[in-house]
Amino acid sequence: KERLRRALEENRLIPTELRREALALQGSLEFDDAGGEGVTSHVDDEYRWAGVEDPKVMITTSRDPSSRLKMFAKELKLVFPGAQRMNRGRHEVGALVRACKANGVTDLLVVHEHRGTPVGLIVSHLPFGPTAYFTLCNVVMRHDIPDLGTMSEAKPHLITHGFSSRLGKRVSDILRYLFPVPKDDSHRVITFANQDDYISFRHHVYKKTDHRNVELTEVGPRFELKLYMIRLGTLEQEATADVEWRWHPYTNTARKRVFLSAE
Repeated sequence: KERLRRALEENRLIPTELRREALALQGSLEFDDAGGEGVTSHVDDEYRWAGVEDPKVMITTSRDPSSRLKMFAKELKLVFPGAQRMNRGRHEVGALVRACKANGVTDLLVVHEHRGTPVGLIVSHLPFGPTAYFTLCNVVMRHDIPDLGTMSEAKPHLITHGFSSRLGKRVSDILRYLFPVPKDDSHRVITFANQDDYISFRHHVYKKTDHRNVELTEVGPRFELKLYMIRLGTLEQEATADVEWRWHPYTNTARKRVFLSAE
């Protein structure tokens, strides 16, 4: 088909071996569009309506959570404006996702623990995906810092740094669209800074001390995220959804290969 198309465009004779089926091929050429490999349009983008309406985030935990994991889920609820927290109880994942879809939830967050320490975060975008799986490390909770003040619930400004590769932009979209569009006068800042594929989460409020200087105050929590998988479906489709990207730590030939930034 490609050879026939080129011959017709350049007004050359059709190659001899194609002449017998040239008419049939020309007929099927009408239904071909430009190659779509690696091309994504706004139609393919699950986040094309992001920013039009505020996201609705639901936060829950793994089964039978410890008191520290409940505290961490509480702190995450304050990080995302308008988020809701749900006690996991005995609910199955399928029932959770169905309930979230029925109530117009845009993102479901599930936190996991190991002996009271939060070690995993799953971000599932509803209704169709994607679902990103992160490892959590170096978690410092607000509860562990003495005499910390109240947390601002204003819509925060976002800083994303170091997400320059195609996968990096994808991860940056998954994270930043958990937050609504802020007002210009908001004094709250949330940072996702990528270095060597570890994404540092930091949370600050600022105030102007004079017309030149700004004073930053960290309000917590703080933690590092490490992406290990992105699936194209929602959380309950683990067995059937395609894997968009997976980290293979033991099969890399390059020792220090980074994925989220192009540098």
